[in-house]
Amino acid sequence: MPKRLRNSDSKKSEDTIVEIEQDKNIKVNNNDNNTSNSSNKEVIIIFDKASLETVKTKSGSYELLNCDDHVNIMKKFDKDPQMYRPDIIHQEIMAALDSPLNKSGHMKIYVHTEANVLIEINPKTRIPRTYKRFSGLMVQLLHRLKIRSADGNDMLLRVVKNPVSGYLPAGSRSYGFSHKGSLFSPTHFASNLPDNAPIVLVFGAMASGSIDVADHPYIEQLVSISEYPLSGVVAVNRILGAIENHWGIV
Repeated sequence: MPKRLRNSDSKKSEDTIVEIEQDKNIKVNNNDNNTSNSSNKEVIIIFDKASLETVKTKSGSYELLNCDDHVNIMKKFDKDPQMYRPDIIHQEIMAALDSPLNKSGHMKIYVHTEANVLIEINPKTRIPRTYKRFSGLMVQLLHRLKIRSADGNDMLLRVVKNPVSGYLPAGSRSYGFSHKGSLFSPTHFASNLPDNAPIVLVFGAMASGSIDVADHPYIEQLVSISEYPLSGVVAVNRILGAIENHWGIV
């Protein structure tokens, strides 16, 4: 049964039910050690510069600020519409959670927003498929700081303390993806990843701009995986697919 959560942030939204499911078929890597071996590999995904900001509408309800639904608000406060694309992080989260790499228990996911909010996502979380439901869920999370399963046994999403580097295992190897990075084919990149260390992959979740080492001092190398600019979700799918193939995950 879907896990049902109610949004009580405003009178208007109390009647809105956001359904969020927990996929119990997904394995979870519970390795708390700072080392990794060939049978217990780990990939930590960081989605950076995500646009997740709530706004109160005239009706009194809260929504996720976006360039399509809140044009007048952006004009009033002189905001750049291209900076408010929460649909990008929605697509990227779905791509990561739906991947065989995640379903086989090899993944952890963090989201860092433009507003410097850090979110941890349980690999078992099944994010809503539609943007409207995703928006409602993110509003709940940003206001409540955590989302539990209906039975209260599992924390599905939660806001955690910065910086994200505090959650990276010792000895992990970190790579950021940008069209400004060194060019590798996804297959070549995956085949050259170390077998004895956790892997950290940093993807941008914004409409324009790029990942910069200056903002992420833990990144060892900037990597480009195409001669052409790619959307974030395409980059995620290409890299995760290459790692799955290299590790024999079907």
